[in-house]
Amino acid sequence: MRKKMKRRKGDRTKSKLGLPDLEHAKSAVLVSLRSPESQRSYRRSIEDFVYWYCSEPRLSFNKTVVTRYRIHLEEKLLAPGTINVRLAAVRRLAYEAADTGLLSPDLAAGIRRVKGAKKLGMRLGNWLTVEEARSLWQRPNMHTVKGKRDRAILAVLLGCGLRRRELVDLNFDHLQRREDHWAIVDLVGKGGHIRTVPMPDWVKQTIDDWLSAAQIAHGRVFRCVCRRGIVWGTKITEKVVWHIVKEYAGQLGISKLAPHDLRRSCARLCHDSGGELEQIQFLLGHVSVQTTEKYLGCKQRLRSAVNDRIGIEPCYKHGVQRTLIGILPPRA
Repeated sequence: MRKKMKRRKGDRTKSKLGLPDLEHAKSAVLVSLRSPESQRSYRRSIEDFVYWYCSEPRLSFNKTVVTRYRIHLEEKLLAPGTINVRLAAVRRLAYEAADTGLLSPDLAAGIRRVKGAKKLGMRLGNWLTVEEARSLWQRPNMHTVKGKRDRAILAVLLGCGLRRRELVDLNFDHLQRREDHWAIVDLVGKGGHIRTVPMPDWVKQTIDDWLSAAQIAHGRVFRCVCRRGIVWGTKITEKVVWHIVKEYAGQLGISKLAPHDLRRSCARLCHDSGGELEQIQFLLGHVSVQTTEKYLGCKQRLRSAVNDRIGIEPCYKHGVQRTLIGILPPRA
């Protein structure tokens, strides 16, 4: 009698993922992300990887293939930061595929060990001077509805240091009076972090001028304006903010100026006017103070160093060194 061999139920995990499996894992990645910006970035990165993965001969989804993909990105002369963002999305894709049982955990662990591109040096940021910043937000025509809106948008970006998404989501409930000062209260920023942003009086005045001209009393603060000067819609998009910054920066002859550069300029102007690093961190909503230092472009200054005048140094008068304890002989 032949003995019937029982088939073992093998592991259903795969080493080669088809397009349906990749789409399923991509959906799991996007659902796990809270920030719309992160979802947009990861969706683009995963779609680029899937296009490359499916265009190559039938490949296994493992560490070697992901390393080949990193080399492919480096050959395209992409910046190290861009490559690392793409690889982070691929690592997350492998993690979700393993979590749903589509990929072996060992293969996913190998993919997560793929090293990113090295960053050599630091890219120089783009900051505006005091004169450039003042000229920029005062550039729009204050006698038109669109000009008043654009002036208010530029004032908020420069005076409050908001991100594009935060400015688009700004509504009437955010504008409140706290401690005898106007502020943007309970603003939900990047990563779901909630903060309160002080609003200078001159920024609030530009917003009041825009709201009075647009006759808006509820909902989102900024709306679309057509060419005839008629306000319509319930909000604006991030692309509108980008075009506004580009339009007036071009009129001033400032090239390659992005909305985020206004946020960076706000941080440096606050620091140059004597603002404390901790308060600037609160203003921008940074979790790490190192991120705030990058926005300021901080460099160590040896001439007029911070520890030259801290209040405990002796004072010299008529060649005599005086201290709080007594009079010491002059230095040799």
